[in-house]
Amino acid sequence: MVQHMADNIFPNRLKALKVRRKLWLNVHLWLGLGFGLFLAVIGLTGSVLVFWYELDEALNPGLYEAALGNGAIRKPFDEIIAVAKQSAPKGWDSVWLNAPHESGNYVFGFYYPNGNASPEPAESLNIAVNPYTAEAVGQRIFYHAWNPLKHSLVGFFFKLHYALFLGDTGVIIVGMMAVLFFVSVMTGLILWWPLTGKWKRVLTIKRRASSERFNHDLHQSAGFYSLIVLLALLISGMYFNLPDQFRWLVERFSALTPEAQVQSVVKSRVNANILESALSKAQNMYPGGKPQYYSFNIATLTFIACFRDIPALRRYVLDSGCVVIDPSNGNIVQVQDPAHGSAGDVFMQWQWPLHSGQAFGWTGRILVFISGLACPMLFVTGVIRWLQKRRAKRHILKRHV
Repeated sequence: MVQHMADNIFPNRLKALKVRRKLWLNVHLWLGLGFGLFLAVIGLTGSVLVFWYELDEALNPGLYEAALGNGAIRKPFDEIIAVAKQSAPKGWDSVWLNAPHESGNYVFGFYYPNGNASPEPAESLNIAVNPYTAEAVGQRIFYHAWNPLKHSLVGFFFKLHYALFLGDTGVIIVGMMAVLFFVSVMTGLILWWPLTGKWKRVLTIKRRASSERFNHDLHQSAGFYSLIVLLALLISGMYFNLPDQFRWLVERFSALTPEAQVQSVVKSRVNANILESALSKAQNMYPGGKPQYYSFNIATLTFIACFRDIPALRRYVLDSGCVVIDPSNGNIVQVQDPAHGSAGDVFMQWQWPLHSGQAFGWTGRILVFISGLACPMLFVTGVIRWLQKRRAKRHILKRHV
């Protein structure tokens, strides 16, 4: 009935939409055939990386658990940093420090990216320091310089996910493919949209259908129900792989706050009282928040302290924030959270929590995990659908010969 009315009232418009739909079908088809396998790999590895921390902790407990010292009192930060610096090869200065996710016998995990020198072909290192004894208790290569099989397990998945083992060139390629996948998803939405108003047909999988119809419905349903999460993942993926271009685009709509620059000259070893005071001041900015990670350069001891589960920020949904600290005097020089900065700043702050699913806790992580698994399903069902149509066309041609 609805289709009959549409064909009579809007015949020309419906015909034009169907012609345009064929164009979008070709775009969707060739993007899927050309790049769908990469989407499947990126999506599958992304699902694994949703739980990378738990996986890595289970496989490498020595890099996460620490024997408690006498009295179990954490050593001053400058001592912990000094031990990590002494254990790292000469020239490895920039570092991320994962703060323990839980209280108790957890180590401080130092992550050294892009070292200037190394005793072996390592691109990045992990060094674990017992915070109660200020002793290095573990070290490993996180990324090998040239052999993917010598990465750590989670490092293997990370490199495959965002660079396809192609180095800096791979990072750009994956970023460009994220743009193409975004177009593919949007064309899929156009093709999914029922021109005749038959919503039930596009929202469900028909029971007792033929294999061709079942595959079609599965492809269509998987794409629609993962649509919102996939779009968020693709947009945030563009940000991580094409950061300069992404920032330029965001700045067309909203100004972005420049990164804070600490102007003071810092000695190679900061007074422990100043450092502890600086971190205490950062914690006081977010009462009730849990330490997430610290980022700093050991050569200059410039700090960024980040926290999660901050009660005061829950009304913004994104309840994490960071403060930039000048450790020479303990002053906070910049605050980075949803309550500060422009709309563009907040939009940028959302990208990692959305990409990892952490913005919505376990619900978000599970949604990202499922959406990642949907990627290989979309690729496989899409290829099957293409092969089915090819067979059908050949059959019709044979009948007319």
